[in-house]
Amino acid sequence: MLERLLIVTILIATGVAAYCAFRSWHVRRAQAAAPTDPILREAKPGVPTIVYFTTPGCVPCKTQQQPALQKLQERLGEQIHIVKVDAAEQPDAAERWGVFTAPTTFVVDGRGQVREVNHGVAGTDHLLRQIELAQAA
Repeated sequence: MLERLLIVTILIATGVAAYCAFRSWHVRRAQAAAPTDPILREAKPGVPTIVYFTTPGCVPCKTQQQPALQKLQERLGEQIHIVKVDAAEQPDAAERWGVFTAPTTFVVDGRGQVREVNHGVAGTDHLLRQIELAQAA
């Protein structure tokens, strides 16, 4: 019994470590694309940006992610810039940023540095915390 518990613990730890390594790699990949990427052309210096990748058929994008982003925009107003990218219309942008699922959101700080990536739906409070941490860094 103890051996099984140890094996499960090791498997979970390995999975968490692999996911953390993947997220770190994904942020570095997006960081390489961000400084010259045309989708950030409208970004205002000093203002954090959320880059939001979606597709036309993405139900969670429409029912969960877009309302969360609208609440964030209402709460922060001019203190946040949100860039919506349709990955089906702009597959090159999705490729540059390493997007493989929708919704995917990236938190870019006011200096243009990619700080976080979220695969799947990210709630308003979660994004707000990520923005605050990005600005503090």
